[in-house]
Parts: sequence; C-alpha cells; structure tokens
Amino acid sequence: MRFRRGAGPAAVAVTGVVTTTLAGLVTNVVSAQSRWPSWLRWLQVHPWLSFVILGAVTAGLAALLAVLDDRRGGGRRTARTDGTTDPPDAALVLRSLPRDTTAFTDRTTELAALEHSVSSAQASGTALPVHLIDGMPGVGKTALAVHAAHVLSERFPDGQLFLNLNGHTPGRNPVQPGEALAALLTAAGVPSHQIPVGDDIGAVTEARAAMWRGRLADKRALLILDNASGYGQLEPLLPGGGACLVLVTSRKRLAVHEEVVLPVDALPPEHAVALFVRLSARPADELDHGVLSELVRLCGHLPLGVSLLAARLRHHPSWSAGDLHERLVAAQDRLGELRSGERAITATFDLSHRDLPPERQRFFRRLGCYPGTDLDAYAGAAVAEVSVAEARRHLDGLYDDHLIEEHPGSRYRLHDLLRDYARGLAAEGGSMDQVQSVERVCTYYLSALAAANGHLVRSGAPLPPPLPDGTRSLQTPALGSRADALGWLENERANILACIRRAHSLSLYDSVVRLSVAMSPFLRQAGPWDQAVGLHRTAAEAARRTGDEQALADALAELGVVRRFMAAYPDAVAALDEAVSHYDAVGDLRGKADALNQLGIVRYLTADNEDSARAQTEALDLYRRLDYRLGQANALADLGMVWRQMSRFDAATRTQSEALSIYRELGDRYGEANSLRDLGVVHCLLGAYDLAARHHQEAFDIYVALDDREHQAYALNEQGVVRRLTGDPEGARAAHRQALTHFTELGDRYGRANSVRLLGVVERVSGDPRAALPLLAEALDVCRALGSRGGEAAALNELGVVRGMLGQRDDAVEAFARSLEILRALGDRCGEAEVHNNWGTLLAPTSPEAARAHFRHALEIAREVGSTLEEARASAGVERCDPSPGRG
Repeated sequence: MRFRRGAGPAAVAVTGVVTTTLAGLVTNVVSAQSRWPSWLRWLQVHPWLSFVILGAVTAGLAALLAVLDDRRGGGRRTARTDGTTDPPDAALVLRSLPRDTTAFTDRTTELAALEHSVSSAQASGTALPVHLIDGMPGVGKTALAVHAAHVLSERFPDGQLFLNLNGHTPGRNPVQPGEALAALLTAAGVPSHQIPVGDDIGAVTEARAAMWRGRLADKRALLILDNASGYGQLEPLLPGGGACLVLVTSRKRLAVHEEVVLPVDALPPEHAVALFVRLSARPADELDHGVLSELVRLCGHLPLGVSLLAARLRHHPSWSAGDLHERLVAAQDRLGELRSGERAITATFDLSHRDLPPERQRFFRRLGCYPGTDLDAYAGAAVAEVSVAEARRHLDGLYDDHLIEEHPGSRYRLHDLLRDYARGLAAEGGSMDQVQSVERVCTYYLSALAAANGHLVRSGAPLPPPLPDGTRSLQTPALGSRADALGWLENERANILACIRRAHSLSLYDSVVRLSVAMSPFLRQAGPWDQAVGLHRTAAEAARRTGDEQALADALAELGVVRRFMAAYPDAVAALDEAVSHYDAVGDLRGKADALNQLGIVRYLTADNEDSARAQTEALDLYRRLDYRLGQANALADLGMVWRQMSRFDAATRTQSEALSIYRELGDRYGEANSLRDLGVVHCLLGAYDLAARHHQEAFDIYVALDDREHQAYALNEQGVVRRLTGDPEGARAAHRQALTHFTELGDRYGRANSVRLLGVVERVSGDPRAALPLLAEALDVCRALGSRGGEAAALNELGVVRGMLGQRDDAVEAFARSLEILRALGDRCGEAEVHNNWGTLLAPTSPEAARAHFRHALEIAREVGSTLEEARASAGVERCDPSPGRG
C-alpha cells in the first residue's frame, strides 16, 4: 500500500530528473560542449540515439504512473457525461477510540468473560448483548472498556466509536439522548442538516434513534457509551442490529434487557502492587513489598490512585517507597474530615498536586476553570494565561504524571474525580480568577472562530464581528482550509457551547452574544438546528439583559433562519419580523435586508407568494442602495424562484439570469450552480429542453467540483425529468436511481421521496402502472409526514394518472381534486394546468363534455403562463373531444 501511494510521485520525480538530465546533456553535445565525464562519454558519441532512449524511458515511466494512478484512484467518484456518477465510496470507517492506557493491568477475568460472550454470539449468529461495565469512581471502568475495544477492534471493521455521556462529570449536565444521537449520526457521516429536528423532544429523539439504527443496520461496529447516568439516557442510543457490540460504563448498576454485566471492583492487592511496580519504573527487588502493600491499600487499590502514586516515585529517584508512604499518610491526616473512601483518593490527588512545580500547580488549578470537557494546548494556554508552547509542556507533564488523560488529536481531559479536585483548587483562587479565566477562554474561541469562519462564509459575505475593541487576539491553530475549519469546529463544538453556558452563568453577556454570533455560520451548515435554537435564544436573552438592540436583532435573525431550517415557519416569521424592527431602530440597513431576504424565503415556502415577492423586492432595493452584490444576487435568485412558483416564467428567467451574472462576477460557484439549476427548471417548464439539459449539466458539474452530493442529487433528478420528457425513459431512470442512492445515503427524506416519485413517473410512462403505484404511494406518505404540500400535490397528480390507467376512476378523480386544491393554494398555475390535462385525459373516453371543460381550463392557464408543453396537450385534448373544425 505504501509503495502504491509513493510510486506515483516517485515516477513523476524520476521522469523529471531523467528528462532534464538527458535533454541537458544532449543539448550540450549539439552545442559542442567537449568536456564530459567518462561515464557519459557514450552519450557524447551517440547524441541522437540518446533522444530515442529518452523517449522510451519517459514513455515507460508515464505508463507506470498511469497504471499506479488508476489503481490508486479506482475508488474515486467521477462525473460522467450522461450526468450520473460512479457509485460513491463506502463511508469512512470511524476510528475514534481513545488511546489504550499504559496503566491497564490484570482484569483477565472480565476480559475473558467479554471475549467469550462476543465469540459465542458471533459463532451462533445470535445478537450481541449490551455489555455493562459498572463500578465505583476511579476503579478503571473506562480503561477496561477502551482496552477491550482495542483488543476486539478487528472483529468490528465498520468502525469503533467512543462517546462520553457526562453522566457524572462535575460541572456538566448529562448529555441528553437526542444530543448524543446527533453527535453519533454526525460522526457516522450523516450531514447535520439531515438529522431530524423539531420542538417535540421525544419525537425528535425517536426519529434520530430510528435513523441511527438504520445507519448501523447490517454493520459490524463497536460503540463505547462511557459514563452513563441511567437506562433512559442509554436506551435510544442502542443499535437495532445484533452485529454491533455496545460497551457501557457507569457508576450505577443499570438494568438493560439481555445485557451482560461486568462489575469492576478495586484491584486485588497483588495486582495493585504489580501495577505500581510497573509504573514506578523501579526494579521490583529494590522495593519493600510490605510498604507497597500499605501504599496501595491507602489509595483503595484503585488504578487511578495507584497510577498517581507510582508516578510520584518514578519522578523522585531519591525517594524510597517509605518516603512516599510518609507523605501519603501526612496528606491523609490533612483530609481527616472526608469520608474514608474520599480521603483515600483525594489524599493521592493532593500528594500528586503538591509534588508539581509551582507553575504546573498553577496551570492545573486553572484547568479547573475550563468549562469544556477536553482541550488542546491552545485552549490550555488561554485558560492558564501562558504561551502555547508552555501549555503544551504542562499538558505533557501532567499526562506523564497521570493527572490528565490523552485523547485523539493531541487533546487531553481530566478524569471526573480529578476534574472535581481541580475545580476545588480553582475555587480557592477566588471568583475573580475564575471569571478572568473564562473570559480568556471566550477570547480564544472568538479568535479561533474568526479564522474558521473565513473558510465557511461564502465569498462576498461579511464575517461575524471581530473581538471587542482593545482585546488582544490569542494564538489559534492553523486552519488552512475549509476541511481544517470544519474539523476544528466539530472537535470544539461541545466545548464552545459549554463556554457560552458558563459565561452566561457568570453574567458575561457580551461574550455570550459574540460567541453565539461567531458560531452561527457553522451551526447553519452543520446543525443540529435544535442546538442552534437554544444557543440563539440564550444570546437573545443576554442581549435583552444588556439592552444591546443590535445584538438582539442579530440573535433573532439567526433564530429565524434556524427555525426556517426546522420548518417551524410561524416561529421563523415572528423572529424575523422582530429582527427587522430592531434593525430599523438601530439603522442597520444591511441587517434589515438580510432579515427581509430570509423572511421572503419563509413566505415562499409557505406559498405566500405575494408577501414573499414584496419582502425580496424590498431586500433587493436595500442591497442595491448598499452596493452589496452578493445580497443582490441572493435576493434576485430567491425572487426568481417566487416568480417560477407563480408561473411568471419571463420574470423568473430575467431575475434568475441577473443573479447568475452576479454570482459569476463574484466567483460564487455555489450560487452559480443554484441559479443554473433553477433556470433549467424554468426552461423545462417552457419546453426548451436542450437549454434546460445544458443548465442542469452545468449545475451538476459545479456540485461535483464542490463535493456537494445533496445538490448533485437534486440536479440528477432535474436531468431525469428532461430525459423523460425528451423520450429517454432509461436515461431518466438511471438519473433518478443515482439521485435516490445519494439521498438515501445522506438521510434526506424529502429528496428521497422526490426521487421515488419521479421513478414512479418513469414506470408510468414506460407503461407499467402497477410498478409505479407503490412508488408513488411511498412518496405521498413521506411528503405528508414532512408537511411538503408541493410534494404531496405532485404525488397525488401522478397517482391520479396511474389509478386511471388501472381502471380505478373514482380514486383517480379524488386524487386529482385534492392535488388541484393544494396547487391553487400554492399559486402553482402550471401545476394546475397539468392536473386539468390529466383529468381531461381520464374523462375523455366516457365523458367528453366534462373532459373538454378540463382541457379548456388547462389551455387557458397554459397560454397565460407560457407553458408550451401543457398548451400542446390541452389543444390536442380539446380537438379529441370536439373534432369539428374551427373549435378550440
């Protein structure tokens, strides 16, 4: 594998060297350069033959490179000229387990029981049970789960996931099941905007759980659910399939059906001593085993305590085990008021802390002020007010001393017991020190978010406001690309949200508002949106408390956008209307224009086309006054969609074309592709199929370049429609099937329903109504469940046609009537014409008079909106019902 990865670049390099060398040498010959090394004398004698050799060598290396590149790129997804793509690569196999700990010892009984349980289930083909690892704090539950996961990882090739549920984490509420499912789905590759959202927490959790179970169906994956608080938190997270292994750790004894319980107790004395000897790096024969036995007894035979004590001895070569014992006994005397179990482990912490250098003690104490659960050197530098290099040294040192744990990506976290201990130390420093530490962390995250947003915000769009005046920006990670920015944000999402909550509790309202605004671009794209709703509501509350009307307008505007994403349209309208009022009050024309643009989109989605057009027109006027070109393009594009929905195709073409021109001027490829796709839809409705196909192909190619699979799928469906209408049902079927694959893998229920409906249309056009019927019924059910009125109308219209083909006339009439009712409410005149034509076709053989009425309605509407396809169908229908000359 390494050879193949390196051979391509190597071949390029060799080709370049050989080409340059030989060409240079032969040129020297021609130029009569006479002094050559003896080993190149042959080239001097035969210069032109050298060119032949040069060509052969170059061709050979080029062929080798092509073969290697073909093998290496065999799994790539490539666009085809017919508008489809090769099947997508399999989803990335996830490897998110923490590092296996060096402090792990023994547990052979528990490991053997676990391996036997897994092997028996896999051999018999029965479902793997949930394995519950319970025990007291510090006993090594997580270490056992992680070690077992590493041992068993090859049996679960589809991935291994680790999720901390914060069931008993000091300063943090347990992770809610819905939030945990969102994190798991995101980690499994589901785009966050496809994750179910809504106001009914129970329904959302159930929908996410169903998606999670579907994602793991037929997969062999391993999942660690660490630090669970109870069965209610755990149950929705369990995979549905029996091929996945779930390891749960908890301080509580949980009751789960068909579980295997693996209780973990303190280490046996001899095993605790063996762990101590190994971690102390002292020869066993140099240690007094009687003293060692007493040492491990004093820390309760807990692996965490044993590891800390052994680290103390390792870092003090001059100490004996007796010296360490004396210090530990003295520390326990100082903690006499604690219960014996608490005293044992806390004394170990106290001894370890006091043994640190003063500057490291201070660093560790400041970690107790950090609101998040894990951090890197940059966040550590911010909370402790030190350089990043110094923070990295302190983190490495604390890890060596077993005071923090290492997580993937050069990140660290405190064990819950040590976190609680650090919080106690931080409290001793006074409330002002804690407030200042949180303020520095907020400043750090604002600095880093400014860098990340530079890669997320579309070209020409403004970035969220910078740091407050006079605030020094802190050193942040290098985020050189969009992928870097998204990766960093995913890692830090929970920590930033925890920081916002902590800032709010400390009345640091300016930080709350600024961080919320800075997180908006990411949460718009990545979601989950119910999380974003909570964030923007918190920001709005903070802005109201401080009387910051500008901040309040920004928070309400973002809230309105996210509520639109969630299809909570009345709430979206209320938030955006209020935002417009506040922008008016502070004289922020740009903010007002943005809010109006979003309000227009909501009105479009609720079929309030006249109000939508008014909002977009007002937004467009403001953008023009401000000379904000991207805003102009967005308003024009959204206005074009309104005109299309109202069947005002000339206006739609004009405004969408102007938007396209501006997007191209700005180099905004995403906006360009969207305008091209909508123009393609308009041209298709007008019967200009060649132009429609060209626009859809251009849009598709851009989406491929942007690696946007969702919009690739939408473009594929539009291509399929054009192919069907131009007599290519097989090409249409291929495009719709490819779109269906994309939507299914992305979890996009609406897109999937649209693809299924269009496949039903292809089956109907191909003369197989029985194959079309279940597809259309499925599409109708999903559109109704999603509240998509346009999708429901389209499915009903097609069901009416299919029911008619099957001789189910009454059902067909009922479907047409319901479809027409919805289309009239939506103002979709072209859709109305299509339904009237289909209804007329149904009635023509037996009721020509009634059929003629429908055809005439269709003809009138088609001529009004300029739909050549429906006009031609209506004219032909009128002639069939009344063939006498001069009529129709």
